[in-house]
Amino acid sequence: MHKKLFIPGPVEVRSDVLEKMATPMIGHRSKDASQLQRNISDKLRQLFYTENHILLSTTSGSGLMEGAVRSCTLKRAAIFSVGAFGNRWFEMARSNNVPADIFEVEWGQATSPEQVEQALSSGKYDLMTITHNETSTGIMNPVEEIAQVVKKYPEVVFCMDAVSSAGGSKIEVDKLEIDICITSTQKALGLPPGLAICTFSEKARERAQQVPYRGYYLDLLQLYKYIMEKDYQYPSTPSLSHMFALDYQLDRILEEGLDNRFRRHIEMAELVRDWARRHFALFADERYLSNTLTTISNTRDIDVGALNRELGQRGFQISNGYGKMKEKTFRIAHMADCQLEDIKELLDNIDDILM
Repeated sequence: MHKKLFIPGPVEVRSDVLEKMATPMIGHRSKDASQLQRNISDKLRQLFYTENHILLSTTSGSGLMEGAVRSCTLKRAAIFSVGAFGNRWFEMARSNNVPADIFEVEWGQATSPEQVEQALSSGKYDLMTITHNETSTGIMNPVEEIAQVVKKYPEVVFCMDAVSSAGGSKIEVDKLEIDICITSTQKALGLPPGLAICTFSEKARERAQQVPYRGYYLDLLQLYKYIMEKDYQYPSTPSLSHMFALDYQLDRILEEGLDNRFRRHIEMAELVRDWARRHFALFADERYLSNTLTTISNTRDIDVGALNRELGQRGFQISNGYGKMKEKTFRIAHMADCQLEDIKELLDNIDDILM
């Protein structure tokens, strides 16, 4: 039995999108491949509200996160973490011998503009990373306020992990002056996993040119040069199947209308939040709740594994807590092409099981 996925990713993918993955191959050095990547980039610029270049990587979002911190840190990176994926960015920096410090908050809390101000005002850092939407805790950081702080430090390259929010929540890259905004296909964009995406500013490009050891496969400058010098080509063999599907799905997203799509995600989030407040409790600070995933405190000490097994028999799947929160929380994702009716059906089934 197919289980309808309400987990942080991979998400449920529409059958017509999956069918586009089966498009016959073309030569990856052909003009058709260049045109495909150009089309994708033009549409993604609309999604990200940016004039910056778009880079694609045949990796998960983690690939471009690693590429960003390695390619664009010349002096030292400030890593702001609100959960497991902020911590991952710090481990990436350390593993690549990139000097970095981590600034953590208690899980369930957001990074504050004041915390960013305190770190950047030291003058020690020329790159910072922030998690827009943290799926381990259900926090969506106040990046609009944080961006106002970062703008005061023009020497700092501003990197943001929007892996679980881009396509489900409005992110105005140019307005916020984000230099590298990263996402991947298997979450709010509504595609299978395997392709990562980022915006790439002129400031990020200039910085990368100064960094001597950027790696090879994840070198953002090399990805950029292939776009500029080889007419929207990719340095190694890309996942053309993902590109066919992404090109098609972006048409569907733009046809829905970005504001309509973002509004739908908020409506789904509010439905899950209201349900969680009635039956359990919300884990994250109520001021900074994610629009694409809700982390719920297991205040009734239910057996989440048993609940998920029963849901599986009915054709649904949710997620337990992440890492140290495995038994203390559970998570319901509401992103991509999921509709309000799907959420209502899921919650009705959970209610029926827990009665």
